[in-house]
Amino acid sequence: MAENARAQDLEPRRWSHLPTGMNIVAAGYAYTEADVFFSPVLKITDGTSRLNSLGLSAIHTFDLAGKSARIGVLLPYLSGRWEGNVDDEFQIIHRRGAGDPRLRLSVNLYGAPALKGSQYAQYRAEHTSNTVVGVSLAATMPLGKYCDDCLINIGSNRWSFRPQLGVVHTRGPWSYELSGSAFLFTDNDSFVDNTVLKQKTLYALQAHAIYSFKPGLWASLSTGYGTGGRIKIDQEKTAFEVDNWLWAASFGAPIGKTQSIRLSWLSGRTQNLVGRDSDNLLLSWSMRWVN
Repeated sequence: MAENARAQDLEPRRWSHLPTGMNIVAAGYAYTEADVFFSPVLKITDGTSRLNSLGLSAIHTFDLAGKSARIGVLLPYLSGRWEGNVDDEFQIIHRRGAGDPRLRLSVNLYGAPALKGSQYAQYRAEHTSNTVVGVSLAATMPLGKYCDDCLINIGSNRWSFRPQLGVVHTRGPWSYELSGSAFLFTDNDSFVDNTVLKQKTLYALQAHAIYSFKPGLWASLSTGYGTGGRIKIDQEKTAFEVDNWLWAASFGAPIGKTQSIRLSWLSGRTQNLVGRDSDNLLLSWSMRWVN
């Protein structure tokens, strides 16, 4: 349950204006160390986890009624080790398998018209200072590995939907982004001991300051906050409710004309007695081309 509650992220350059007809494929790796704080009802103390995550993603940009839009898919895989004292007895468990895939549609409603080729290059050259407003809807599908007799799982065995609104203002080499999200969850009707897990809506806000040294070479500082998401099990309220602060630093660099790498450090701290404190190191590679 503690691991399935992870929904927040920090994603700089989320609303970047891209030319239509662009394809991006990426592969990423993340290492996570976390202290996990379980509900006292579960009698699990001193919980920790060490996770290795892999992800494959693809994005395609296109023209949607004159607006620049993109559709993307993420396929995660996770291997992890969890430790803790259960009824004062030290135990270790391992989990590995495919995570829940995510599909996301994004549209820039203002400040980023659907352009390609020389028209796109001319527009970007003439608008070194501009504001972009975008919206998106992501759906996370319950296709990851799941065991209904296990408290710790890789998959969530439920759908989640994430509408998001974002604004980015660019002035010269600086960009400032602000995004707000709501996470809506369906019920997990095959939770431990044949119970039903319900979770209320989780709300999240994230902000980024990004500096572009030159095309493809950039650095960012980010912060975010999430609240809500109270969990019930068979209509009984649990102690779990999200109250998280996150912060991150990222660096991106080009490799030739069509490839790039990104390195990020992300840390999160729960403000509640139940939740998780985590530190994450992420490395990704991407390649892009235009149809």
